[in-house]
Amino acid sequence: MTTTPALSVTTPSEREIRMTRIFDAPRALVFEAMHRPELLKRWLSGPPGWSLAECEADFRVGGAFRHLWHGPDGAEMGMGGVFREIAAPERIVRTEIFDQDWTGGEALATLVLSERAGKTELAVTVLYSSREARDGALASGMKDGVAASYANLDTLLAGTKRAA
Repeated sequence: MTTTPALSVTTPSEREIRMTRIFDAPRALVFEAMHRPELLKRWLSGPPGWSLAECEADFRVGGAFRHLWHGPDGAEMGMGGVFREIAAPERIVRTEIFDQDWTGGEALATLVLSERAGKTELAVTVLYSSREARDGALASGMKDGVAASYANLDTLLAGTKRAA
């Protein structure tokens, strides 16, 4: 039997969602997996049946990123934004907006990585334009997609640690 770390999802304010999870890998490896397109394509799939088909990133402050997922029955979901802050290997702040803007405008996502005893705590806080946008994101199945992607990331990180 395999036990996977739990994804914690909380709402610290009327407009925010905070997701936290522990990874059994050093912070530097997790940080690389969070921004390198060739690594993102290997784990950021979302729920079963979806895959990250296109991933581009100009990883610098002011640089843009673009993700396009393909899903069942020809479904597509695209998202892009701009990197606002990068402090390797601990913090990335970026804007996010979906092509089908179901969240009511641009959101601001802050990723913070903290390492303790070779394990990394990942915390992502997303600030939405309104409480309704936040609640819509919560109702979208986002938690299941993030949990599935993070399970993929566990597998990727385990392979990377063995290869190192």
